[in-house]
Amino acid sequence: MTDHNRTRILATLGPASDTEAQIEALALAGARVFRLNFSHGTHADHAERYARIRRVEKKLGRPLGILMDLQGPKLRVSTFAQGSITLKEGATFRLDQDPQPGDEQRVCLPHPEIFAALKPQTDLLLDDGKLRLRVLECGEDFAITQVEVGGKLSDRKGVNVPGVLLPISALTEKDRQDLAYGLQLGVDWVALSFVQRPEDVLEAKALIQDQAWIMAKLEKPSAIDHLDAIIEAADGIMVARGDLGVELPAPQVPVLQKRIVTQSRQAGKPVVVATQMLESMIQSPVPTRAEASDVATAIYDGVDAVMLSAESAAGQYPLEAVSIMSSIIRAVEDDCAGQDRWQPESSGLHTTPDAICSAMRDVAANSDAVAGVAFSMSGFSVLRAARERPAFPLIGLTPDIGIARRLSLVWGVEPCCSAHPQQVDEMIASATQAAAGQGLAQPGDKVVIIAGIPFGKVGSTNLLHITRLPQ
Repeated sequence: MTDHNRTRILATLGPASDTEAQIEALALAGARVFRLNFSHGTHADHAERYARIRRVEKKLGRPLGILMDLQGPKLRVSTFAQGSITLKEGATFRLDQDPQPGDEQRVCLPHPEIFAALKPQTDLLLDDGKLRLRVLECGEDFAITQVEVGGKLSDRKGVNVPGVLLPISALTEKDRQDLAYGLQLGVDWVALSFVQRPEDVLEAKALIQDQAWIMAKLEKPSAIDHLDAIIEAADGIMVARGDLGVELPAPQVPVLQKRIVTQSRQAGKPVVVATQMLESMIQSPVPTRAEASDVATAIYDGVDAVMLSAESAAGQYPLEAVSIMSSIIRAVEDDCAGQDRWQPESSGLHTTPDAICSAMRDVAANSDAVAGVAFSMSGFSVLRAARERPAFPLIGLTPDIGIARRLSLVWGVEPCCSAHPQQVDEMIASATQAAAGQGLAQPGDKVVIIAGIPFGKVGSTNLLHITRLPQ
């Protein structure tokens, strides 16, 4: 039943897709990882979805990853006496901390951290960038602004401060409570919103420890200023184009997407492209040609996964969205077959595991081997081998089901659970059985194996072996 697309699909669950039958259909259509969006729903809602995914996983007999997406700080104006106002271009508008309902002259902004970071000539964006204010004068609890781009502004609309590093933790109290609950459930990935600097990732890692892998969502321009350090600190990266597109001019977003993908791949960190990939399919059974091209571009660039948000969570056609995304992946990967499309740039690393994984890729390109098998306790060897984008499918064998589920997000990896071998002959037997069981090899086919000796030691990858399945 396993599809052998290399690029993974990350599908968000929601009201349109949270029954067990719907989740199974999405998994059969190509979804390998499911996103639980903690910006919506109760803990009980997420617990039910988690349990359904695990039942589907057991039924299908393959690991399915679960990513919890933390809400992060939401900066918003307060309320208006009439529910909304209209800001006119050129008018003066005051932001302050007076809790009284606002009007055409002022409104409460209940975020002292924003005032602490403001300077004259700073721009503020309201309601997903639809309105723009420029700061004329500011203090510790107020800002006098001029309306640069006007329009209707209603209660509790969002505020963005582009180009400013805000003194705010990426983890709110709600996030900490949600995180504790998600880890208790057993989620595999934690997506961290509002990342501005590597310290945000490290703060979350200190709480998560080794219970899950952490994915940094890049949606703030300040994160780009610390891109290398954030990639190094995180286990994975998400190009969150929605908020990034609010705070940056539209022409810069695809340029930054390319840069983030390239640097993440070079570092061997899984990278996901998200937001509005098949947006029209919320209401339409087919995507636009531009959306299909957008998805295809990400796949040509070698991303590990592409994500569906409202398309699968709340849209009218969640199954069709996953199916069409899977079809686009298949078409692009078929077009790239036999090419050296995804060759990585040099990582600058010269360790023995790097040499072994690079050699595995060369074997894939220069032999008739049909699959690769990487044994790993921690998942590191599998990630390192996947970074090379070998020409054949890569089976990640691990004794830890949690690691197998995390690897569900990684390009080209078919994760499997298997006891770690103690002898070379056990290693060969496990590898050939896994390749046959995944439908990747037939009797007489060659398989390439990488592992570490002594067996079971983390980070010891030092062996490459080519074997042939018994006739």
